[in-house]
Amino acid sequence: MGMQGGGGGGLQSEINVTPMVDVMLVLLIIFMVITPFLQSGVTVAIPRGMKNPDEDEAINKESAIIVAIPKDNQYYLNKTQVSIDELKSQVEKALAHKKEEEKIVYIKSGVEVSYGEVVKVINAVREKGVDKIGLVADKVKKGSPAAPPS
Repeated sequence: MGMQGGGGGGLQSEINVTPMVDVMLVLLIIFMVITPFLQSGVTVAIPRGMKNPDEDEAINKESAIIVAIPKDNQYYLNKTQVSIDELKSQVEKALAHKKEEEKIVYIKSGVEVSYGEVVKVINAVREKGVDKIGLVADKVKKGSPAAPPS
């Protein structure tokens, strides 16, 4: 008889949405906070090109060899800071196990980096037998100062 009394409670056939919305909002906030930390590599303010070239999908792979030059006399191979001499040996090690068509080194340099620093890195990479070198630039958005007139 204990189950017959009461205020007509019975079973509810509706889902309670409020806890689900709370959980989704918490997950959204967590992802918004964590996403900036997931960007890989060294942050470099790279120059903008006059035209948007086709993006090379290989640069987004984990195995891509990226040399970053954020300032003069600062060199990073992927995320590790190295000297110019260490750069040569590390690039050689990284290229040792790659196929010939995958031997590409990408160079991204900061806006304030002198042209001579970029040339120094290109020459260091070429000494190790790399013929394919990619220079990284930002995409130009319509209406930005570097965008060509239409």
